[in-house]
Amino acid sequence: MSQPQVVKEEDLSLLVDLYELAMAQAYWSEGMDGKAVFSLFFRQLPDKRNFVLACGQQNVVSIIENLTFTDEHIGRLESLDRFQPAFLDWLRDFRFSGSVHAVAEGTPLFPQEPLLEIEGPIAEVQLLESLVMNYVHLESVLASKAVRLAFAAESRPVVDFGMRRTHGLDAAHRGVRAYRLAGLAGTSDVLAGLDFSMPVYGTMAHSFVQACADELDAFRIYAKLYPGTTLLVDTYDTRASVRRIISWLKNNPEVSIGGIRLDSGDLLAEAEDCRKMLDEAGLTDIKIMASGGLDEYRIAELLSSGAPIDGFGVGTAIGVSNDEPALELAYKLTEYADLPRMKNSPGKQSFPGPKQIYRRLGTDGRIVQDIVAGRDEVHDGTPLLRPVMKHGRIVEGAILSLDDQVRAAGNAIDTLPERFRSLEPIGEVPTLISDFLKALQRDTLDKVNRRAKNTPD
Repeated sequence: MSQPQVVKEEDLSLLVDLYELAMAQAYWSEGMDGKAVFSLFFRQLPDKRNFVLACGQQNVVSIIENLTFTDEHIGRLESLDRFQPAFLDWLRDFRFSGSVHAVAEGTPLFPQEPLLEIEGPIAEVQLLESLVMNYVHLESVLASKAVRLAFAAESRPVVDFGMRRTHGLDAAHRGVRAYRLAGLAGTSDVLAGLDFSMPVYGTMAHSFVQACADELDAFRIYAKLYPGTTLLVDTYDTRASVRRIISWLKNNPEVSIGGIRLDSGDLLAEAEDCRKMLDEAGLTDIKIMASGGLDEYRIAELLSSGAPIDGFGVGTAIGVSNDEPALELAYKLTEYADLPRMKNSPGKQSFPGPKQIYRRLGTDGRIVQDIVAGRDEVHDGTPLLRPVMKHGRIVEGAILSLDDQVRAAGNAIDTLPERFRSLEPIGEVPTLISDFLKALQRDTLDKVNRRAKNTPD
């Protein structure tokens, strides 16, 4: 068999950890087909985050809806010599038959708040664990990084330049969807930009300037081909390059240049000097864009120092979420056969039962408090978890178009109080666990302990 270059969508049913298949066979062999509820959440925020921007949790249901095991998949599983023929027949007939509740794409969340809950026959829901976690983890981590860049840029455009250093093609592609939901202005990734209706940006690399006989020749070629282009000016001597551009434009007023890009050196000093030269020459409409090793901290530092920079390109820092590259998502069983279930390991205790999140806003439209409650509880505020799939099919109208999701995500981000927008950790969350869930946890743990001691209820 040739080595696959990428994971094909039709093969996603095999994108499972082995123990999920092993447990599914054990459930099947024991006739354990009761309804289970699994919750996807995180217990703690990453050290450098004040919230997580949840992304991917609704989008993944389209994958769930179409998961099947083909004859080729069954043949490959047979080669592992671990599965009974009748169980493989069960897999051959597999179609997810359960339901999914999820928060909207681009919703800011805090610890213990489910991004989604999946319910259905336990073997079916167990099989989805790693696929769902991987899918939601990627977009949520990258969106949570991207929104910080948008905050730091203070309404100036931020463009994704990260494709070449992301951890795989899937991350480079789906990351752009997350960036759009987080409020970034564009991407250099052509395929992803086209697929997710994100503006695509890009000008030239230093190699083009180096390949031309003269730096100004490179600029002339680009200005002719791409009116309004942005010119990369730091290949040799930034200030000398800008002086040459000014002279050229004065002698050729028909030439249209939209901006210059600074990619190295002392960005503050170079931006100040270039802005002064351009303004004194009457070229006040030419923008200055900066790139080169930027992250939200560097952007905030530049702007707080008064750097006259109009936009930013960010690569590695966003593509790998370099300061917090992982989110400790958990996918835990909270109910089976209509009985609450929980985990009580040290530091990993969970709350049993299906849940709802109620978000209460103040008169200023900002978050005052979130209540994590049982699904059937009613509290003040807006319920965030909504049904997006029932009986294995996406609920009609439940999932918005990407454009509408972007608008809704922007509105949700706007509800964050100012302190949560800080780039520094504030050590505060607005989440309250309901009394009902606390009591259910105590009662469930008490029953587990009594059963362990063979003590009758």
